[in-house]
Amino acid sequence: MVDIAILLFAYLIGSIPFGYIITRLIRDVDIRHYGSGNIGATNVLRLLGWKLGLLVFLLDAAKGVAAVLLAGAISDQDALPFLAGLAVLLGHCFPIFLKFKGGKGAATGIGVIAALSVWAALLVLLLAAAVIAATRYVSLGSILGAMSAPLIFWLLGYDAAHIYFGIVAALIIVLRHHANIARLLKGTEAKIGQRSGPAGGGSE
Repeated sequence: MVDIAILLFAYLIGSIPFGYIITRLIRDVDIRHYGSGNIGATNVLRLLGWKLGLLVFLLDAAKGVAAVLLAGAISDQDALPFLAGLAVLLGHCFPIFLKFKGGKGAATGIGVIAALSVWAALLVLLLAAAVIAATRYVSLGSILGAMSAPLIFWLLGYDAAHIYFGIVAALIIVLRHHANIARLLKGTEAKIGQRSGPAGGGSE
């Protein structure tokens, strides 16, 4: 029962929609009505600027860190931190507080990875940042960063549990970016630096 409660709490932590909350507090607007309609850091950046976009990224990442560390501190079950990592990721992507319509998981995912391995998180971030710098597509950086996670865990010598977690987390994040992938293939994906207009403009 304790383990189930931890996973439920991890999901609820993930469900806290920081992007939605901050845009409500700062501008009294619903972020879901602007840009891509997403509650994540990139859409907040487009609407409110890089400082608040970075704040949302850090808060969303902190959800992932908190869920994994909490699971590890409370339970001695080896698998529980990985399951809590998936639960917090699902909470961010499908938050109960926003009728299960949430973010795409990149920031929360990097927080989970950081709690499991700081070095793996740094390598994923470096790869994602390099892709974004080269292409100006945040979505592409997020997708390739997520896909690199299981490979990075393997290259760093982590066990099968880390690699399997990386595969499942990458699948969740890539699937959440399905619309971005379609726009990337069509050449209509918005690049970083473009400001948010009414919802439906594309990108994160």
